[in-house]
Amino acid sequence: MKNRKNPYLCLKFSKTAHLQFDIFHRDSHTSARAGVLATDHGSIETPFFMPVGTAGVVKALHIKDLREEVKAQIMLSNTYHLYLRPGVDIITRAGGLHKFNGWEKPILTDSGGYQIYSLGDIRKFTDDGVVFQSHIDGSKHVFTPEKAIEVQRALGADIIMAFDECTPYPCDETYARKSMKRTHHWLQRCVTHFEQTVCPHGYIQSLFPIVQGSVYPELRTESARFITSIGAPGNAIGGLSVGEPASMMYDITGLVCGILPDNRPRYLMGVGTPANILECIALGIDMFDCVIPTRNGRNGMLFTRNGIINIKNEKWKDNFSPLEADGEVFADLQYTKAFLRHLFISKEILSSMIATMHNLGFYIWLMKEARKQIFLGTFSGWKEKMVKQLMQRL
Repeated sequence: MKNRKNPYLCLKFSKTAHLQFDIFHRDSHTSARAGVLATDHGSIETPFFMPVGTAGVVKALHIKDLREEVKAQIMLSNTYHLYLRPGVDIITRAGGLHKFNGWEKPILTDSGGYQIYSLGDIRKFTDDGVVFQSHIDGSKHVFTPEKAIEVQRALGADIIMAFDECTPYPCDETYARKSMKRTHHWLQRCVTHFEQTVCPHGYIQSLFPIVQGSVYPELRTESARFITSIGAPGNAIGGLSVGEPASMMYDITGLVCGILPDNRPRYLMGVGTPANILECIALGIDMFDCVIPTRNGRNGMLFTRNGIINIKNEKWKDNFSPLEADGEVFADLQYTKAFLRHLFISKEILSSMIATMHNLGFYIWLMKEARKQIFLGTFSGWKEKMVKQLMQRL
């Protein structure tokens, strides 16, 4: 139906139950805020970071350690990868992803749009959907907005994402506009299908739309207004952290946050480094995910409060201090730099496990500390100090 108060043709969410979001404190100098997001699988304190468990598990990490040592509140998994392997039927028969992998806390699933975009020459976008080849065996598949909703309904995540097209950087404005319009069209179909279906596992799921528009302010403004008109329980910003300068990412994020509803959670997809995250919390973002702490950890990069460590460097060979120089222990890891370097040089599997747990533990600590500083009224000054420290190479 057409809303006469704005120029956008859109469907509204019906008045069904959704997740609850409450803001309890705001920073007086920035747009940072601290709240709680409630789902059927538990409540999550905001701002928060979602470890990426692409295939239903974080690489090199037990579910038990993710829960008890890292103390993650929520995890992210990917529709594209789970659809291909082990398949939707297997996970449905298990009772949904929570029962399949043993993670009892909230889960968010990415619709698969970004992964399909990343396939390059083995996928083709049309207005109806995407035709792609599996990166596993070359088999041909079709994803439509309806298919993305059906798969995510079956997976049973608490928060599911609308199917969108992620534009590359750089791309010209003509293509960015066409892509944005396609994302909006797909969103309408996602909302319709979402409203016509239910979670087969008996609990509430919430659908988040995604703002697109590349790095063009006019397109981002148009997209943010369109997404706002949908009336979703939460909103996401996609298509950033794909190669554009950090300053441009911050400008677009700030612009979009100024348009999206203040009383709904805002999710910045695929971001980022610790410094990126703090800057974007200051802009009003509540939710983050990124493979940086896990992928970089498996390659020997450690994030600490004083800066970044390449643990493979010779300088750590006989350094017997803990991974955090001031004695802070993330995820209950009692290891020295020299020992972890030894494991990496020896190509021991334990090296990836320790580094992954340390980095995720650090990210979770950083989010909790940011929340604490927001409540104390000291977030702005603390953020400025921390960003400088976090970017240092040790």
